[in-house]
Amino acid sequence: MPPRSFDRIGVATLSIVCACAAPGKGEGAASPEASAATGAKTSDGQQASLAKIVTENMDTSADPCTDFFQYACGGWLSRVEIPADKSRWGRFNELREENRRVLREILESSEAPAKSKAFYEACMNESAIDAAGVEPIAKDLEAARSVRDLDGLFAFVGRMHAKGIGPLFAIGADADYRDPTLEIAHIYQGGLGLPDREYYLEKGESAEALRRDYVAHIGRMFVLAGESEEKASKMAESILAFETRLAKSSTPRRDLRDPNKRYHRIEREGLAKLDRKLPWDAYFEAMGHPDIVTINVATPKFFEDLRGHVRKAGWKTVQAYLAWHVLRSRAPHLSKPFVDENFAFYGKRLAGQAQIEDRWKRCVDTTDGMLPEDLGKAYVARAFPGDSKQRAIEMLDYIERAFATRLPELSWMDEATRKAALEKMKKISREKIGYPDEWIDYGPVEIGANHVANVDAAEAFDFHRRMSRVGKPVDRKQWEMSPPTVNAYYNPTLNEMVFPAGILQPPFFHRTFAMAMNFGGIGMVMGHELTHGFDDQGRKFDGDGRLRPWWSEDVAAKFEERAACVERQYASYEVQPGLHLDGKLTLGENIADLGGAKLAARAYALYVADHGEEPRVVPELSNEQLVFVSLAQLWCSKERPEIERVLVRTDPHSRPRFRVNGPLANEPAFWEAFACAEGTPMHPKDACEVW
Repeated sequence: MPPRSFDRIGVATLSIVCACAAPGKGEGAASPEASAATGAKTSDGQQASLAKIVTENMDTSADPCTDFFQYACGGWLSRVEIPADKSRWGRFNELREENRRVLREILESSEAPAKSKAFYEACMNESAIDAAGVEPIAKDLEAARSVRDLDGLFAFVGRMHAKGIGPLFAIGADADYRDPTLEIAHIYQGGLGLPDREYYLEKGESAEALRRDYVAHIGRMFVLAGESEEKASKMAESILAFETRLAKSSTPRRDLRDPNKRYHRIEREGLAKLDRKLPWDAYFEAMGHPDIVTINVATPKFFEDLRGHVRKAGWKTVQAYLAWHVLRSRAPHLSKPFVDENFAFYGKRLAGQAQIEDRWKRCVDTTDGMLPEDLGKAYVARAFPGDSKQRAIEMLDYIERAFATRLPELSWMDEATRKAALEKMKKISREKIGYPDEWIDYGPVEIGANHVANVDAAEAFDFHRRMSRVGKPVDRKQWEMSPPTVNAYYNPTLNEMVFPAGILQPPFFHRTFAMAMNFGGIGMVMGHELTHGFDDQGRKFDGDGRLRPWWSEDVAAKFEERAACVERQYASYEVQPGLHLDGKLTLGENIADLGGAKLAARAYALYVADHGEEPRVVPELSNEQLVFVSLAQLWCSKERPEIERVLVRTDPHSRPRFRVNGPLANEPAFWEAFACAEGTPMHPKDACEVW
C-alpha cells in the first residue's frame, strides 16, 4: 500500500506495467476521432465513421441480457490480439500508445522542453549506457556492502529513499487524515521484491516454483553485477528468507482498505517508541529532512518487528538485500544485460509479456514519469484543444446533478446523512481538469549525459519537493498525475476529482462527439470518481476531507449491508478456473463502477431533458443503449493469464469483463434500455444497490 490516499479509475500493477485507455489520435492523424478534433462540429461522414467503429467492436449475435461484455466487445475480442510487447491490451492501452506517439514526436522535435529532451536523449543513448555497465550504481552497491550496524542501515535506507529506491519500508508526504489542511509524513510497510506479501506465504507447487524463479533471477542479477555464481546463489536464498520475514509482518492489502486502520499519527516520538533501538535520527538526517516530526505510521506492527528481522538475518544478508534493491530499482536504466534479465522475470515470468517494448517507448514513459509537468506542458499545447476543458466541466455539472437527484430516492438514508452527503458532493473540487494552472519549475534538476544520474536527480528533486512540505499547509494546487496520463483519481483528503488531459481524449471524450458517447465514456469516469467520495473508504471522510464519523450509526450499518452485497457479488466472479476476484480488495472500485454507470445514464437523461433528443449515432441502437455500449467498449480488453493472476491478488480494480457486467447487472436503466427480464444473468433477482 503506497503512501497515497486517493483512488484511480485505471489499474495499478507491477512497476514495469502500466494501465491506460482507448484509441485517439493526435494532431495531424487520420482517424475519425482526430478528424473530429479539427472542427467544432462532427460531420455526417465522421459520425458514420464513429458508428462503424462502435458496431465493428460489437457482437450482435450475443444476448446483451446474458453477457453484455461479449455483446459490446465481441467484435473487438475476435479481431484484436495482444501485442507481443504487452501483457494485456485494451482500449485504454490504445489511447496510451497514441499519447506515447505524441510525446515521442514532441521529444524528437524542436518544440521539446530542453530538460525533457536532454533526459530523453540520454535515455536513448544505448551505446553509452551499455558501455557504462554496472558502474552508474557501483557506489550505491559498495555502500550497501558496507552496512554493519543499525545506524549504518538506517542512514543507507534514508539516502536510497531520497532518490527513489525503496528498501525496507516506504515514506511519503500527504495530508493528515484528521487535519487535511496539514501535510504530514506517512510511513508504510514495504521492501518486498515480489508484488505482494502473499507471494511469499502462499502454499503449493506453483507458488514455490515462482519463488524458485525469483531466487534464480536475483542470483543472475548479482552475477551480472560481478559476483560469483556460488556467492550470488547464496545471497539470493538469504534475500528470499529475509523478505519472507518482512512479508509475515506486513498487513494484508485488503485489510489496509480501511483508512482508520492505516491512520496512527504518533509523531516522531511515537515512532521511536515502537522500538527505541531503531535509529530514526540517522534515517531522517540521511534522507535530508532531519526536522520532520509530524508522522503517521500506517502499519505499526511492521516496525515493531523490523529490528528482530534484521537481527535474525545477520549483516551479510542485510547487505545483500540492500544491494538487491539497488539493482532491482535501477536495472531498467542500466546496460542491456540488466534490462533483459529484469524483463525476463518481471515482464515475461510474472506478467506473461512475450517481448520487451521498444526502447523509445520505455524512454518516453521514463521522461514522462521523471519530469511530468515539463513534458506535460508541451503535450497540452499539442493535444488538448482550448474548449475541451469547458465541455468537460459542463458534463461534470450533469454528473453532480444526477447524484443530487438520486439521493432522495435512497430509502436507507436518513435526512441528516442525506443532507450531509449532498453538502459533501457540493464541496467536491473539480478545478483540476486537463492540466495544472501552475507548472512545476524543474530548474534545480541537473540533466547530463549519464542516464542513471539523471534518474537519480529527477527522483531526488521530486522526493525533496514533497518532503519539504511536511509540517506545512497542504498545497491544494499539486497534481498527482502528469497531463498525458490516461487515468483519473479522487483524493478524499482534498475532496477533489482530477482528470488529466490524457484521458480527455477519444473514445472517452471529444468535444464534438454525440453526448450519448461522451456520457458513456468520460461521464462514466466522472461518475466513478465522484462515487469514490462515498465508497467504503471515501464515505469515512467528510466534505472538508477529514476522517471522522459523520454518518448516523444506523445509516452506516445499512450502507455496510449494501456494500456486503457488492462484495459477495464480485467474489462469485471466476476469472480463471478456481481463481475468483477478491470482493473485499475490489470493493471500493466496484462501488465506484456501480455509481459511475448509474450517474452516466442519469446525467445523459438530464442532458436530453434540457437539450432535446440527439440524432442517433448508431442506427441500430437507441442513444440510451449507446450510453451503455460506449461505457462497455472502454473496457474491451484481453489479458495474459500470468498478469491476470498477479492483478487478482494486487489490483483493487476488478478485471475488465466484470467492470462491465458487474455494474450493469445492478442497473435498472440498463435493464430498461435492453429489455432484460428479471432472472436473466444481466438482471439478477438479488441485484445490489448502493448509490
